[in-house]
Amino acid sequence: MADTRRPLSPHLQIYKWQVQMVTSILHRATGVALAAGTLVVLWGVLALASGEAAYNQFKSVAASPLGLLLLFGWSWALFYHLCNGIRHLIQDTGAGYAKPAFIRSSWLSIIGSVVLTVLVWACVLMQGGAA
Repeated sequence: MADTRRPLSPHLQIYKWQVQMVTSILHRATGVALAAGTLVVLWGVLALASGEAAYNQFKSVAASPLGLLLLFGWSWALFYHLCNGIRHLIQDTGAGYAKPAFIRSSWLSIIGSVVLTVLVWACVLMQGGAA
């Protein structure tokens, strides 16, 4: 008979959410989002190559509120994945594994991605639009 007094494996209700856990999950999720969002970018490139009518149809979808939200989210995913990837490259050298440095670099990748996204979209919108 099995001993049922042993502790169960911890699960997400036991763990306290930490920035390191969030950045790890976000890195994987943004990788998937980038793969899916690349299909939208590919649609735009193919529409551009197909002629004015096809590109105007793409622009109308991309300029819709849902299209702008998807493009904004895709650009944030791109910048987050970039910033967090650079953080991982630095850690591959053996640096940044001390707990305070790890937490600081996690926050820097989140904040840096938000700042870069806002800067790019401010430039896009100041130039006259998103599509």
